[in-house]
Amino acid sequence: MRQIVLDTETTGLEVSQGHRIIEIGCIELLNRRVSGSNWHYYFNPEREVDSGAFDVHGISSEFLQDKPRFAELADDFYSYIAGAELVIHNAAFDVGFLNQELARLEQPFAPLAEACSILDTLLLARQKHPGQKNNLDALCKRYGIDNSHRSLHGALLDARILADVYLVMTGGQTSLGLDSEQGNDNSSEQLEVQRIDPGQPLPLWQLDELSQQANCEYIEFLATQHDDPAWK
Repeated sequence: MRQIVLDTETTGLEVSQGHRIIEIGCIELLNRRVSGSNWHYYFNPEREVDSGAFDVHGISSEFLQDKPRFAELADDFYSYIAGAELVIHNAAFDVGFLNQELARLEQPFAPLAEACSILDTLLLARQKHPGQKNNLDALCKRYGIDNSHRSLHGALLDARILADVYLVMTGGQTSLGLDSEQGNDNSSEQLEVQRIDPGQPLPLWQLDELSQQANCEYIEFLATQHDDPAWK
């Protein structure tokens, strides 16, 4: 079984207001194991990034000026995901933006649902944990997944974290205490959590050359925006 864990970043929240995709990150799973293949690009959206969106992901209009437009990589993206099951958190958001980008092309592609099956991990989490917080940060806390390095959102980083969350959420079992979304410190829930076979080696994240280059470019750009970058 081939699955693609996918996330996007955008210029703003509303696709109906003409906002565009600025980053796509994909992680490939083969038979529920990280394959080491990924697909990751930044895009020039041909419009400004909203200040609110910038506060979330830290990707500026200036950084995106020399990046390819979605149309330049649409064929490659569609070929990469075609036939796979897409694993997306809050899929309606990402799929809505992706379908808009595909529809804008001179030769539009079919909507994603016609090329892939789509699994929404937000809906899955709500079914498993009704009444609880089910955003990605909350799920990481619930399942003991370290996301301390996630100070800003990023498509490839969030796809990696979601891959871990998805594999744990749909595997073995353990018991965890959990406070409710309403903030009642005395309430807890026994969770059934999937665990990877302990006899198997842990997956190692590996970036391909293009992803490494994109990451280095972004780090270099951030260094020009701050007198004392936190990562120095």
